[in-house]
Amino acid sequence: MFHSKRTPARCLSALTLALLLMMTCLIPACSAAEPAVLAAPENVVRVLLTKIQAAQQLSVEMTGYYIAEGWNMTLSPGAKLTLTIANGQMVLHSGALTMPVGQQLVLRRRKAEDGSVGGLYLNGSEGCYEGDLQLDVLDGAIRAILHIGVEDYLMGVVPYEMSNSFPLEALKVQAVAARTYALRKRDTSRAYDVTDNTNDQVYYGRVDSYTNAIAAVEATRGICGYYKGSLATCYYSASNGGQTELVENVWGDDGADHAYVDVRNDPYDLENPRSLVARYSIAKKPGEKGVGTALHEAIVTQLSEELESHGYDTQASSVRIDEVCSVKLGNPKFEAPSRLYTTITLELMISARRVLEGEGETDDWLAATPTPTVEPTAQPTQETASIIEAQPTPEPVRLSALIEWNEPVTVTLGIFDTAEAAMNLSISFMKNELWTVAEQGDAFVVEARRYGHGVGMSQRGAEWMAGRYGKTYEEILAFYYPGMEFRQVETASATPQPLDLTYLATPAPSPSPTPRPTLMPLTLDASEGLYIALVANIDDDSSLNLRMEPSFEADVRRRLLKGQRLLVEEELEGGWVKVRTDVTEGYVMAEYLEKEEPAQ
Repeated sequence: MFHSKRTPARCLSALTLALLLMMTCLIPACSAAEPAVLAAPENVVRVLLTKIQAAQQLSVEMTGYYIAEGWNMTLSPGAKLTLTIANGQMVLHSGALTMPVGQQLVLRRRKAEDGSVGGLYLNGSEGCYEGDLQLDVLDGAIRAILHIGVEDYLMGVVPYEMSNSFPLEALKVQAVAARTYALRKRDTSRAYDVTDNTNDQVYYGRVDSYTNAIAAVEATRGICGYYKGSLATCYYSASNGGQTELVENVWGDDGADHAYVDVRNDPYDLENPRSLVARYSIAKKPGEKGVGTALHEAIVTQLSEELESHGYDTQASSVRIDEVCSVKLGNPKFEAPSRLYTTITLELMISARRVLEGEGETDDWLAATPTPTVEPTAQPTQETASIIEAQPTPEPVRLSALIEWNEPVTVTLGIFDTAEAAMNLSISFMKNELWTVAEQGDAFVVEARRYGHGVGMSQRGAEWMAGRYGKTYEEILAFYYPGMEFRQVETASATPQPLDLTYLATPAPSPSPTPRPTLMPLTLDASEGLYIALVANIDDDSSLNLRMEPSFEADVRRRLLKGQRLLVEEELEGGWVKVRTDVTEGYVMAEYLEKEEPAQ
């Protein structure tokens, strides 16, 4: 259960504000201790919120009644507040109030007189976060943990793990899998149970317009997967590439019994045209076009020892691939029936240039390493001149014209350490794509499939089973989790306590604009090639993400407010620029900046 200091809840009056301000003057900056772990009641899931980017600033808007636990503060529907970090603790801004609130603050939901309960919109989120919000200071940043009933949690998971546009029966499967996963992950020894990202399940809050997903959760309320009397782990991924995978093949043997999933061919995932696939075509007669620069270089590197042993040059430019006779996959990583191949073998006819060494050889030749043209430089000193004189100019390597080899050569490349990069067939960082090869006319077409680990349910497979073949959610569950049984259990969580409305008789003070944090200083000068820019092309109440790398997938270092001055140090591909202030540095998209005009 939650443990809290029980104090009467009341709206902030002018007197209350004054008392609170006097109290907070006495609060010292807290030490950097680990925040207290707050347990959750049965069927409540604690979700670590990472997607809202609350590390340095969190804005909160209430749609129902909340109390700030331990602070004699009631927040009514429509109330807005902002939390920032200063001197190692959180500072709360709400209307005319600015006060430090220490290293932990809990906003508890309360039931209104008509029985309704609300939720929270966080940092302008589209979805509503229904539950209690625990805020801690950890490593100088705000950590947000939502305590939410499992069924409410699923409303913000199902439409993001799948899509509200998926067939209803597929969404029901997703609801059962996500519910089982969340309840199994509850762990009282940890500060939270799951994260809101792909490390566990994506969660963005409830959006009422996602009616299909909400209907799927309601229709399967309480249904969970069990194996040998305990909650199972309903693993799932976006696409298995046409074959399911074993838990131990992905994460190793953890000693647990995962016999409720197996390796089986999945024709539904394979048939779905929306399953992700990457393709690479290798012409049977490459000609001058070749097989692609990266693949050609990988092949020549693999042949280098054989080329050298026969007196041929090992540079990629000295080898031509005349014909691709066959392309085959081999060496599956796991026992049959696994089709996770690890090598690709090509049988080739090639031509190559022989290295000419004897004076009397008269074959046509060219210089592979010609003497470079020397640009005029400053007059060398006596010391550097002696060094230059001691370095004789290397003789160019003499090469023959291209010579056809009479016998085919065989080249075997590792798929995940060489070929995948050479053919640009990487789909997932897990390096577990399923490859196939097919002859199509005058080419061999290599395809890679699988996005995710492949264990359990394939979301694309479930979509196709429901939409194309009319399978029910029970049939889909039975296909992907053949060893599980499914039970309906009670998943209702305790209703929030009612709010004593007598404390709302005193009106709150008139709201004033929420203070914005001070912009970071920039005293650096723009030297040659650099310039100063302002964060400009965003809304006044919005912010710009400063990322640690020039990628939308990179972690957010902090959020930049409109008007922030930045020193632009480097312009990169894709519209990214590297910027810095006196406080930090990182990467932003240039389209949100405007170059500062120099002062007259």
